[in-house]
Amino acid sequence: MLFNSVEFLLFFIGIGFVYFAIPARFRWMLLLFGSYVFYMSWEPSYAALLGLITVVNYYLAIRLGRSITVRGKKTILALTVTINAGLLFSLKYLGFFAESLRTVFHHHGVAAAIPVFSIALPVGISFYTFKIMSYTIDVYRGKLEPERNIGLFALYVAFFPQLIAGPIDRSTRLLPQFREEQMFDYRRVSDGLKLILWGFFQKMVIAGTLTIMVDLVYSKPGQYDAPTLALATLFFAFQIYCDFSGYSDIAIGIAQVFGYGSINNFERPYFSRSIPEFWRRWHISLSTWFRDYLYIPLGGSRISIPRWHVNIMIVFLVSGLWHGANWTFVVWGAIHGCYYILSVLTKSAREKTVATLGLVRLPRLHQGIQMAITFCLVTFTWIFFRANTISDAFYIVSKLFTGWGSASETAGTNTLASFVSSHFFEFCVAIVSITVMGMVHTLQVRGNVRNMLRSKPIWLRWAAYYAIVAAILLLSNFGSKQFIYFQF
Repeated sequence: MLFNSVEFLLFFIGIGFVYFAIPARFRWMLLLFGSYVFYMSWEPSYAALLGLITVVNYYLAIRLGRSITVRGKKTILALTVTINAGLLFSLKYLGFFAESLRTVFHHHGVAAAIPVFSIALPVGISFYTFKIMSYTIDVYRGKLEPERNIGLFALYVAFFPQLIAGPIDRSTRLLPQFREEQMFDYRRVSDGLKLILWGFFQKMVIAGTLTIMVDLVYSKPGQYDAPTLALATLFFAFQIYCDFSGYSDIAIGIAQVFGYGSINNFERPYFSRSIPEFWRRWHISLSTWFRDYLYIPLGGSRISIPRWHVNIMIVFLVSGLWHGANWTFVVWGAIHGCYYILSVLTKSAREKTVATLGLVRLPRLHQGIQMAITFCLVTFTWIFFRANTISDAFYIVSKLFTGWGSASETAGTNTLASFVSSHFFEFCVAIVSITVMGMVHTLQVRGNVRNMLRSKPIWLRWAAYYAIVAAILLLSNFGSKQFIYFQF
């Protein structure tokens, strides 16, 4: 049951009406029931696994809270992490590592019978596993008491707006909200619906349109010249942002309708002026998870510089692997790790260069250059994130660096002119819709756009809402339904 489906629309409306019609003390039960119905719509057996993981972690956290010795707490924490991480590894990575090991043996002429498992990955498992692990670690650290109500804990794990692709909300933030009585508030519900509408625009108009062109080029990169590969890569930068940011806005908006606040997942990341700033703005719930539960336990920055650099690389490599069992994601994470370290090492030299060029007297130009460079660096890494195979990724990179030759050198490939002309409608929709998004992001620099709209005349507000609805109905690519992050 995808967010952008008629089935989900009916499900959401039905749950919403019943939610505000029944007494407040029963509402969390309705949300728990609805969350499991939502999850079972993907595959009923997934719900059994989700329920089993929930029960096991609930009882382990209770035991963790009762343990009075440091050794006992560490033992239970280790057991919990082993169970959750082990399950995620078995379902998501066992086949990948077995296949990689077999390839290495084969390359060195060693005949090794390594079985390769192929197990259907339960949707959303990476997200709810991280939610559960953060809960247990926070109980271990004493940040919160173990949740005694197994129903509320189950709702925290399975809360349907966040279940499939986040945001990865914290138990310290979400669990207390489930204990509060959420009354109907017109302004809050209205704000939530507006955020949902904007999320649909990003997903169905922008990302959906870009999907057509990006998928075509990246499915057979050898058939396109360098300018077309560059355009497809540029389009993918906006596609993945709009796809995931759109999902996050819909999820946050749905939770807001029911009265629950969620962690924000994106803060206009393509306005970042450096790689570290980009990671403070991109997929914030995952970035902060790795910061709090991996980077800081490894020692953070309070250690020797070489060890600090190693920690940064570990975090980015794990982040890459988290996105998928494919070497393309590992390379994507490694490049970002190198970017991050280089941005720290070159800070002094860059500041001297800026002073020498006099850019300190032109702050807007300086900021524009910084944003352009950061955007180009990030977009380059998307090649590895999007390519189907590592060889495809390296082919595209080599083509982008060497394939801008004459017409004779690009003979036999689809040129940029022919590609744009054959997809002229989608190209125009993409350019206009990305421009609209850029204008909204520019307004967001000044404050909350929904608050700005609220101060405008009613005819202007409703004209804006109708325009977005019309764009969704008339320009959406209804064939592009799946959200990219569902595969993770």
